[in-house]
Amino acid sequence: MSEKRTELSELGEFGLIGHLTKGVTVDNNRTITGIGDDAAVLVRNETEYTLVSTDMLIEGIHFSLMYMPLKHLGFKSIAVNVSDICAMNGIPEQVTVSLAVSNRFPTEALEELYEGIQAACKAYNVDLVGGDTTSSISGLMLSVTAIGKVAKDKVVMRTGAKEHDLLVVSGDLGAAYVGLQVLEREKEVYKANPNIQPDLDGHDYILQRQLKPEARVDVIKMLSELNVLPSSMIDISDGLASEIMHLCKASKVGCHVYDEKLPIDAKTSMTALDFNINPNTCALNGGEDYELLFTISQSDYEQIAANPNFTVIGHITHEQDGCYLIDQQGAAIELKAQGWNHFKED
Repeated sequence: MSEKRTELSELGEFGLIGHLTKGVTVDNNRTITGIGDDAAVLVRNETEYTLVSTDMLIEGIHFSLMYMPLKHLGFKSIAVNVSDICAMNGIPEQVTVSLAVSNRFPTEALEELYEGIQAACKAYNVDLVGGDTTSSISGLMLSVTAIGKVAKDKVVMRTGAKEHDLLVVSGDLGAAYVGLQVLEREKEVYKANPNIQPDLDGHDYILQRQLKPEARVDVIKMLSELNVLPSSMIDISDGLASEIMHLCKASKVGCHVYDEKLPIDAKTSMTALDFNINPNTCALNGGEDYELLFTISQSDYEQIAANPNFTVIGHITHEQDGCYLIDQQGAAIELKAQGWNHFKED
């Protein structure tokens, strides 16, 4: 081991991944795409690819059991992995679930967790086909691998965006982050006085977006029915700005994103303002929306224009033009990824 010490916070999550995998090569001719997209792409047969993606959820990092019901956690663990399969324009088929758990959890708690896992499997029509279980000295950890399929001529990666393409998002943004602010506020109130009941009235939508997000398998079906094949796609887990920059970097393009076009639910906006947070900041940097961000050719605009599930938020530019947010006064602000960073210092 080198005597030099480089703090993980200097690299951040994606910098660390790039650093550790810079020497990794793909030597098997059945591996089409490895590290660097939402899922690995493997040859399945003459007409289809297999998609494989893995995510971890760690207690104290990704969730707090002070407000996350175990059944919801089980559902979410599957949904966030299915979302990665959707981001490749694929159909999820199987999942494996690995679990590390401390002895503070009784069997009944894990039964509740698996009720959520099985509910998600049923909702997304995927089979739970395996996994592993081991002990932990630091709480609860879940690792889920999702497996799916996609036709070879329908696979969508991060690398296909072209100049003049339109940037499109599904659904609305920022609700999960605002829901988290409500939950964290009530957690602190409870810690100060356990006799005070949490004030969650009127926050159903934003709380559901945080505690039980849904993978947008319906979007993949909609795009197919509209005969629209995105040129690139990614799911929104770490914040819109971060995902836009991942997509632009992979495709070697720039972009203009318009502040006024960001789709934000009215309840999200009102609650964000209650916390003295700009709602657009929540949409750009909040994360955990698990919506889909994709690019389409301008010729496909008419097919999606009237669909309330889609919003055009900008367009792709030349790489040398950079990535910019255009505010409501027309000023161009360099887009920065300020979403979730696993290794940033507090």
